[in-house]
Amino acid sequence: MNSSDTTGSRARRWWARLAFVSAAAAAVVPVLAAGLFGALALLIVGTGGVVVAVAALYTFITRFGILRWMALGVALLAPVIVVVSFVRANLLWVVLVSGALALVTVGAARIALRRGGTEATMPEYSVPAPQRPFLIMNPRSGGGKVSKFDLVRKAEEQGAQVALLEGPEEIDVTALAQRAVADGADLLGVAGGDGTQALVAAVAVEHDLPFLVISAGTRNHFAMDLGLDRADPTRSLDALRDGVELRVDLGTVNGRPFVNNASFGVYAEIVRSPAYRDDKTATVLSLLPDLLNGHRGPKLVARIGELAVDGPQAVLVSNNPYGSNDLAGLSRRVRLDRGVLGAVTLSVTSTREAVGLLRRTRLRGLSQETAIELIVDADAPQIPAGIDGESMLLDTPVRCTIQPAALRVRVPRTRPGVRPPAAAFDWARLWQTARWARPGS
Repeated sequence: MNSSDTTGSRARRWWARLAFVSAAAAAVVPVLAAGLFGALALLIVGTGGVVVAVAALYTFITRFGILRWMALGVALLAPVIVVVSFVRANLLWVVLVSGALALVTVGAARIALRRGGTEATMPEYSVPAPQRPFLIMNPRSGGGKVSKFDLVRKAEEQGAQVALLEGPEEIDVTALAQRAVADGADLLGVAGGDGTQALVAAVAVEHDLPFLVISAGTRNHFAMDLGLDRADPTRSLDALRDGVELRVDLGTVNGRPFVNNASFGVYAEIVRSPAYRDDKTATVLSLLPDLLNGHRGPKLVARIGELAVDGPQAVLVSNNPYGSNDLAGLSRRVRLDRGVLGAVTLSVTSTREAVGLLRRTRLRGLSQETAIELIVDADAPQIPAGIDGESMLLDTPVRCTIQPAALRVRVPRTRPGVRPPAAAFDWARLWQTARWARPGS
């Protein structure tokens, strides 16, 4: 073991010890301040408040009429009553101190259990600069980032040909990219949302050309996972003169490519509603009860490898899995080259099951899996889907697959990068790390 490994192992050992000390302090502080029975009362009141709030919120989103608004009132009042109870007992400071110590425990444990090394990042390949890059830019994407950052001029200064998606008529992005390849383009790129990125990426895969992502969309989830600078899309253009290549996977849904994710069920049904764009909040509140209770929308069956999930209300399929703590696809994927789909299904049909999700139970309601293929079937010939943020209808059964290392993504050599993955919280591993250090532990 070299000196850097020894130093890293020693640091992780002390972080693990800090986690145990903080955890012990978080448990002891309430007992010292309020006594054993007072500490138990704090735990019961705090836990009860959370359970009541979650149950009330579930009732709010699954019911109509006066019961819905009564439930909302209970959900808002529950945490207030808990805080007032702590204040009256002069124990609020105890809760705050214990909460802060718990946060320290979690943070220190994750640092101690984090695995470093190259396995946490995608390998990079040195490549020559392109000679005839062709970039497609959507001037409306991201609130006008193409114009705001003067991307057209800056790209042309680096020798790129730029096509703008403007005009009243619909432009066939795939056909535009195919024409560029026929005219001799040796790199394809997009400044736009994930949906446009995916369509052009499929053309790049077909012709084995490098693909450039310019972070000019609204969310730019794909750009974030590639380690690009989402605040300044001009930095993506650095890949034209000093770039490296990443070999990443590409997902497909009934043959249609996606770079980020595809969703089925509740979210897809809501986004498909014509009223959604005019009033998102009112549309969600009016549709959720019927969707969650199974009175509206087709019944789904998700087959994830050998696992069959009957009647999920929501299915999220991602190009490589998100972290184990991310159920909604809002966080990062540290790697996009593992050759598997991530799959999350959610089925909550009662208040009890909604409360059970607080414990992240896997017995009922939630599944997180990986697979190379996923089938979504339904009791209808077509189902709505949200693919990289775009709503569409797909013929059933819907087949989701992964194309490993299919896409050659050109990225700048220097970029913000991706944070190391958060380690799973494992007390046994943490105890072992705190006691002694092992190479690579």
